[in-house]
Amino acid sequence: MLTRTEPENFETRLFINGEFVESSDKKKFELKSPTTHKVVANVNEASEDDTNAAVAAAKAAFPSWAALTPSERAKCLKKLSTLILEAHSELAYLEAISMGRPISGYFESFAASETFSHYSEAGFGALGSSSLNTPGYMNFTLRQPYGVVAAIIPWNVPLLFLANKAAPALIVGNTVVVKSSEKAPLTSAKFATLVQKAGFPPGVFNIISGHGQISGNVLSHHMDIRVLSFTGSGRTGRLIQTASANSNLKSVILELGGKSPAVVFEDADLEKAAAETQYSIKWNSGQVCMANSRIYVHESIAESFIDLFKKKFEIVEAGDPTDAKTNHGPQADEAQYNAVRKHIEAGKLVGKRILGIDHTDTSSGYFIHPTIFVQTPENAAIMKEEVFGPVVNINTFKTEADVVEMANNTDFGLYAAVYTKNVDRALRMAKKLEAGTVGVNCTSPATARDMPFGGYKASGVGREGFGASMDNYLETKSVLVKIEDCA
Repeated sequence: MLTRTEPENFETRLFINGEFVESSDKKKFELKSPTTHKVVANVNEASEDDTNAAVAAAKAAFPSWAALTPSERAKCLKKLSTLILEAHSELAYLEAISMGRPISGYFESFAASETFSHYSEAGFGALGSSSLNTPGYMNFTLRQPYGVVAAIIPWNVPLLFLANKAAPALIVGNTVVVKSSEKAPLTSAKFATLVQKAGFPPGVFNIISGHGQISGNVLSHHMDIRVLSFTGSGRTGRLIQTASANSNLKSVILELGGKSPAVVFEDADLEKAAAETQYSIKWNSGQVCMANSRIYVHESIAESFIDLFKKKFEIVEAGDPTDAKTNHGPQADEAQYNAVRKHIEAGKLVGKRILGIDHTDTSSGYFIHPTIFVQTPENAAIMKEEVFGPVVNINTFKTEADVVEMANNTDFGLYAAVYTKNVDRALRMAKKLEAGTVGVNCTSPATARDMPFGGYKASGVGREGFGASMDNYLETKSVLVKIEDCA
């Protein structure tokens, strides 16, 4: 069991060109605990000048980093992988005081370590192709790094996204600027200390903190950023795409929101389906883009399923996220808490709430009790918009055709799940559901690291994952070699 590890002090500065520096304009922002509401840190806010300096450092470092062999670049990634594991307890604690992630379930350091370890071995996979299909020519392609890559990461599982974006970009020869979320900057700042220890050359790996309208906006419009990878809200994703179009048409990878359905047929293992779907929407206090926030249950088994689901869903140990006994933390901050409460109040007007309480006292933290709505109209806002809290809507269906239509009637398409013992039905549903990932007899947060991950429709652009991410950070160049015939 993870024990509480409280560091005596922790890093809050910007990491630019291999050094920790304060904001050039001396501006800082307060980070408050979502549990105690006390200020836990005053974090340096990257200014426009600071952001430009980070990009300039990355641009200057790019030629020499790209010239190294994959094995030479891998040394830094391998060392970083080890350092992440050594810092596990501290990283967990910093996440708990930043945005309320309970240390009891903190796995992100293990996943991040695995990611850097994997990519340290993958660099030689960046290969081109060849062709003799054009008479008189020997043609081939080169796969080359873009240059400077920006990664803008979210606050819900920041370390995981930092690793997933930075590691593949680095191993193929790009240099990187990461901007952390203002809601959860401390693990990224701690991670920067590990980057420094791992021996990355100055400028190769830069990590800054700040708000989107300042540093995020600069990165999105920057003419020297060639690729920008973002995970977060649909609204911000649209702004980033617009910024790309209005600047240098940088390549953009977007993993955005979700309104993920889970479909439970009458022949499903109800105990398993109830246990996994309730965990999906309860994990990380519902602050997960692929959480199955809509569940469709065949009307013949709805009563039994809902009873099982409710009994499992309502059991939580809410409290101090730095306590190893806690498994349900608060919402990340007051704004997130208020947004979830707004959705719940709207849901009460159109649906039937069968689990949940009205919260009036937040003095002990921004906690939202697990909440269930049933009999909610399909066109209601709570069925269409991402809540990002432990709130689920359970509706019934009669036929496969009906549930496919309901499940797909959304602007999102990140994840979907189907529970059935009928193989033919499962494969039909997997084909028909409009989602980047479909779980059969499983649901989120289950993923496969070697499978592409991303969304249909408004859930994103592009794919990430062990089998896909390196391609995001490599240009393809065709080389045509004319071969003269012998005399």
